[in-house]
Amino acid sequence: MNLYEITFKVNKAVNANEVADLFKASGIRRPVDDLTRIDRMISNADITITAWNHNRLVGMARAITDFSYCCYLSDLAVHEDFQKKGIGRNLISLLEQEIGENVSLILLASPVAMDYYPHIGFQSIQNGFIKPRKR
Repeated sequence: MNLYEITFKVNKAVNANEVADLFKASGIRRPVDDLTRIDRMISNADITITAWNHNRLVGMARAITDFSYCCYLSDLAVHEDFQKKGIGRNLISLLEQEIGENVSLILLASPVAMDYYPHIGFQSIQNGFIKPRKR
């Protein structure tokens, strides 16, 4: 698998079953048995960027933002079969393009992901990570 087999989409409609399956396969801990809640998580996000291998959802970044000052990356999930191939990095890069350089990208990391985020350019803060605004 290479990135040429992956298609990235901004705000493409996804359903709760697809997202719950992705969460399960990625190792991220989310309420995967509560599809109503997953559906609300999707529909209330300001930005959803997805990665597709043909018609299969293999990655997603879900964010809440004001598009002016800050953006909270609430989910970054990549299917375990597709991890370590640059998909997460591409999802974040596309998210940064959507929010622009005046917006800080903020997240809280699970303990197992603490080494990942500094590797892709986030700076450590006391209880999370931040990519500062460029202006």
